[in-house]
Amino acid sequence: MNARVPIDQQTAPESGTWDAVVVGGGPAGATAARLLAQRGHRVLLLERGGRIKPCGGAIPPRLIRDFDIPDTQLVARARQARMIAPSTKRVDIPIDNGFVGMVDRHRFDPWLRERAAHSGAQLRAGNFVRLTRDADGLSVVHYRADAGTLHAVRTRAVIGADGARSGVALQAVPGAERGRFVFAYHEILRTPAPATPDHDPQRCDVYYQGDISPDFYGWVFPHGDTLSVGTGSADKGFSLRQAVTALRARAGMGAAEVLRREGAPIPMKPLPRWDNGRDVVLAGDAAGVVAPASGEGIYYAMLGGQLAAEAVLELLATGRPRALRQARRRFMAEHGRVFQVLGLMQWFWYGSEQRRERFVKICEDKDVQQLTFESYMNKTLSRRRPLAQLRIFLKDTAHLLGLARL
Repeated sequence: MNARVPIDQQTAPESGTWDAVVVGGGPAGATAARLLAQRGHRVLLLERGGRIKPCGGAIPPRLIRDFDIPDTQLVARARQARMIAPSTKRVDIPIDNGFVGMVDRHRFDPWLRERAAHSGAQLRAGNFVRLTRDADGLSVVHYRADAGTLHAVRTRAVIGADGARSGVALQAVPGAERGRFVFAYHEILRTPAPATPDHDPQRCDVYYQGDISPDFYGWVFPHGDTLSVGTGSADKGFSLRQAVTALRARAGMGAAEVLRREGAPIPMKPLPRWDNGRDVVLAGDAAGVVAPASGEGIYYAMLGGQLAAEAVLELLATGRPRALRQARRRFMAEHGRVFQVLGLMQWFWYGSEQRRERFVKICEDKDVQQLTFESYMNKTLSRRRPLAQLRIFLKDTAHLLGLARL
C-alpha cells in the first residue's frame, strides 16, 4: 500500500476528506454505501461499470424482507426446483407456501446503486488503481475515470467490495493472495415463445451431470422474458462455453436467441481475514462469501456489505481499528457452520457421477426437501423437527455406504 508511485502517475488528492470510500457497486458495495449515507456520513461509491457478474439471480425471502426489495425488481418467482441426475432422472421439489425471487443483475445492481445515491452516497464511475497514504496517515484511493484521467480521494475508511481477486484486498489485507476461485459462465437467452415443453417460467432447473460441470452444477433459471443458462468449474481445462452449449441443447434451448454472455471468477471460501487492522475492510466476493455447493452469493454479499458498514460506523465513532474485525466475526458466527456443511457436501456429493446420482435420489425425500428449503429461505440451519433430521441422517448414511437403492 505504501509502494512508491511513478512521478507521471502521481495525482494530487481532491480537497476534502470522505468518511468512507466504497470500491465496487455490486450488491455488497451498494448496500454498504447506502447504510453509511443513511447514517449521515460522506460516502463515495466507486463503480467501474461495464461488467455484469454471471449469476442465476436467485434471492431468498429473507433477503427480500431484510433489504426491502420491491416487487418491481423481481423478474420471476420460482415455486419449484427440478434436480436432474446423470441418468436424466428428475426430481421436482415444490417450494411450499412461498417462492424464491429471481432478479436480473443487469437491472438489479444499477437499481441498488441508485438507491444508495438517493440515500446520499455520491456515485462515480471509475476503475480502482491503488491505495496510498497521505502524510497524515489517511488513506488515498486512486482511480481512473472513464475518460482516462487519474483521480485521488482522501478517506477515513475504505470498503473493498470490488469482487473476486479484489484489488483492494490484494493491496491492503494480509492473506488475500491465498484466495481460491472457480470460474462461472452463463448466457442470457430470450425466453422462447411459445414456451417449450421443458421450460416452466416458475421452475429452476439444476443439472448435476459431469459433462455440464465436473465439480459443480449447471442451471437454467427463469428471468421472465429471459433465461440464465450457465455453469461453473474449478477445472481450468474444462470448457464452460461448450458445456453451456450442451446444456442449452439438453434443456430444449438450443435455438433460443442469446442476448449476452458473461463470465467471472467466483470465490470458493471466505478469506481468513477481512481487514487491514487500520482502515480497510472487505465485503461480498472480495471477502470470499459465496456459499459452496449452491453458489449463492447475493444474500451473503448484501449481508457482508451491511456488516462492513456497521464495522466502519464503529470505527468512525470510536477511532478504534479493531472495530473492523467484527464484520468477519459476526458473519462467521451466523453462517460459518452453513459454509462448512455446504463445502463438505460439494466435496463429497459432486465428486463422481455415482455420487451425483445418489444425491439427486436423496432429494426425493420429503424431509430433505422441507428442511433444505426452510434453511435456504431463512438462511439458518433448521433446528426444528429433530425426528426428521434423524431420519435424514440415517438415509444419508445408507447412501454413503451404498446400501440404498438408486
